[in-house]
Amino acid sequence: MSEKQFSPKEAMIFSQRVAQMSKALWKAVEKDWQKWIKPYDLNINEHHILWIAYHLQGATISDVAKFGVMHVSTAFNFSKKLEQREYLYFYKKEDDRRNTYVSVTEKGEQLLIEMNENYYNTEHGILDGSLPIKDLYGKFPEFLEVMSVIRNIYGEDFMEIFERGFKNIEDTFEESNQDSPLLSAQEK
Repeated sequence: MSEKQFSPKEAMIFSQRVAQMSKALWKAVEKDWQKWIKPYDLNINEHHILWIAYHLQGATISDVAKFGVMHVSTAFNFSKKLEQREYLYFYKKEDDRRNTYVSVTEKGEQLLIEMNENYYNTEHGILDGSLPIKDLYGKFPEFLEVMSVIRNIYGEDFMEIFERGFKNIEDTFEESNQDSPLLSAQEK
């Protein structure tokens, strides 16, 4: 750490403010997320793993763990449960026998499509809480400073996976096609 240019009081107040805001925001996100996925008999980790595997198009278990901000054993165990339900499959690459990869099955992709089609059938407190900002500024909050903090904590490779996942969502999501909000790369 570089030479301190802040007081212990400033550091404590900052840390506690971030902790309290993060906990409050996560609680709202968790509530929204659980309402959305409840009809599909998935938990948050399972849904997150499906999203990661879909948008990274063949992710290693390590990628899933890192991007999902979970322990490797958690990523592996929940991925195994998804495999048992035929939403994911495991494989090794011929040129990379050390890593285990996961990909979404056709059944898993159909589940994601159905979930996205039904996204608006539940309430979304985070979305509703952000609408006044969007109305005022014409866009949703971007959290640039928070992204910088995350980059400094988790590193460039985390941010690269993070951005690649959202770039894939942007590239495959067609707003004009309300019947299919999630399209595979082959359908585009």
